[in-house]
Amino acid sequence: MNPHLWWYLSRSAGIVAWVMLTGSVLWGIVLASDLFPRWRRGAWLLAMHRWLAALTFVFLGAHVVTLLFDTYAKLRVPDVLLPFASSWRPTALAVGILALYLLVAVQLTALAMKHVSKRWWRDVHVLSYVVFWGVTIHAALAGTDAAKPLYLVTSIVALSAVVFAVSYRVLSHHLPKRRSAGEAGRAAS
Repeated sequence: MNPHLWWYLSRSAGIVAWVMLTGSVLWGIVLASDLFPRWRRGAWLLAMHRWLAALTFVFLGAHVVTLLFDTYAKLRVPDVLLPFASSWRPTALAVGILALYLLVAVQLTALAMKHVSKRWWRDVHVLSYVVFWGVTIHAALAGTDAAKPLYLVTSIVALSAVVFAVSYRVLSHHLPKRRSAGEAGRAAS
């Protein structure tokens, strides 16, 4: 067995978790705005957003657990749960750990959405943007793949997509939402 298997698994799981998070953030923005109105299907968008968020947690869990078995970074449970507990890239790990805790807060409020005020849910859910940037910074500082061409291209595409979507969301927030043909027909009935 390859002695670096756990390191490879952890890196892979971390990258996939970041891609799933990126997708979840983008789907959430599409869900909350009128971006792509011709293809809007609210239930489908919400289901996809939730599915991507769930996959983010699955791969994030795999990322953290496999780090504990890795012999390269030699991390212990406190190192992956407490900011600045690790001597291995402490700032990079701290940013990732803080992003993890914010992501848990976002997910818990999403699960409790029907039991908390809409404003409180929204205020916490906006932290998803902070989570995305925190994870992106964590990956750039802690990730050993950060200089690889495929990772760089993926990063540029993900960052561009999120910056575009967030900009659209912020700039169009005050505009009335457009309705898809199906929604307009139902409203007229």
